Amino acid sequence: MKKVAFYTLGCKLNFSETSTIARDFQKDGYERVDFSEKADMYVINTCSVTENADKRFKSIVRHALKTNPEAFVVAIGCYAQLKPEELAAVDGVDLVLGATEKFKIADYVNDLSKNDYGQVHACEIEEADFYVGSYAIGDRTRAFLKVQDGCDYKCTFCTIPLARGISRSDTLENVLKNAKEISEKGIKEIVLTGVNIGDFGKGEFGNKKHEHTFLDLVQALDRVEGINRLRISSIEPNLLKNETIDFVAKSNSFVPHFHIPLQSGSDAILKQMKRRYLRTLYIDRVNRIRETMPHACIGVDVIVGFPGESDDHFLETYQFLNELDISYLHVFTYSERDNTPAASMLDPVPSKVRSKRSKMLRGLSVKKRRAFYESQLGTIRTVLFEGENKEGYIQGFTENYVKVKYPWNPNLVNTLQEVELTDIDVDGLVKIQFVESGITA
Repeated sequence: MKKVAFYTLGCKLNFSETSTIARDFQKDGYERVDFSEKADMYVINTCSVTENADKRFKSIVRHALKTNPEAFVVAIGCYAQLKPEELAAVDGVDLVLGATEKFKIADYVNDLSKNDYGQVHACEIEEADFYVGSYAIGDRTRAFLKVQDGCDYKCTFCTIPLARGISRSDTLENVLKNAKEISEKGIKEIVLTGVNIGDFGKGEFGNKKHEHTFLDLVQALDRVEGINRLRISSIEPNLLKNETIDFVAKSNSFVPHFHIPLQSGSDAILKQMKRRYLRTLYIDRVNRIRETMPHACIGVDVIVGFPGESDDHFLETYQFLNELDISYLHVFTYSERDNTPAASMLDPVPSKVRSKRSKMLRGLSVKKRRAFYESQLGTIRTVLFEGENKEGYIQGFTENYVKVKYPWNPNLVNTLQEVELTDIDVDGLVKIQFVESGITA
């Protein structure tokens, strides 16, 4: 039996696609092994959102070939679509597949003999107009379910439309089928993922009309039996409607956790980025969530060092976030991406200044998360426990995304338990005690 191993860079969407491709290999008779083990084929699913993800590719290839110098190495994913020739030129890479070809690896692989040079099969991105459903099962507790792909937005810093094509959706029927399959495997939580999931319904049946909306999706999933938790991964503020927030507030399965990209707290920079909202709309979304779900966790994406971002613009962003009732930040340091309008904009921010601003916002994130955790102490929450023994402790997340720890107990793995949040330890994790008696470490 031939062995295949996978390495995934980037987002939850990439993980869901890797998992589906891996299951297809297993159906074809391959044995899936860990990337650290000897395999006949190594498949690397690439990312191109950040410069760091690009640079990591070469070291991952070297690691694979150190384990097995004769292994067949395949590159797929966003970087493979954007710069296929560049990846094909990396020593040891045999095959590079673009956005549409990655789901048909078997069609391009013959006898796994290494090539003298990397072969490229990548379509024009305009041809990436069909949808392939997928979901990832990383462990027994949580699954990433892809519901949408591609993006029609023209944000000036972003390569995703060039790498993944137009916005298109899975059919509602297929999403529900996949959700049922996941729940039947005993998985307690499903995380919805995509490039722009609030755009769900566009391209559902190969046309640009919205046959269904994101609210239709949320309402239909909430009726699926056997799903304990549903989590919305990330949704654009202009697509997060009041109706969706209000529905989640009273939902059976959807948890009070929202991750809403902001990117900048300065209207001037938001306009330069060609985002589809300004600060006032973002404030409105946060306030609506707080009105309906005071205990909700709200995460924020923010980019520092965008071209033209002055000290005043950055301080505007810092103060905006400091005053906003949010729970944590994901901070990205801007890096120039080829073929994006921002790459040729005037007034680039020096790298040292970008790093300093990033450090300041990461510090703010630590304070925000601590304040949010402190606000939850003394409350009763439900924790889904994960499967890894971390230095004698088991960890898990509440429905509103508070990370907790408890002395290791294998009987707790993949169970939902009602607990009281009691204290915050030196690692910034929350200690708990069980509401029900009889559970011991």
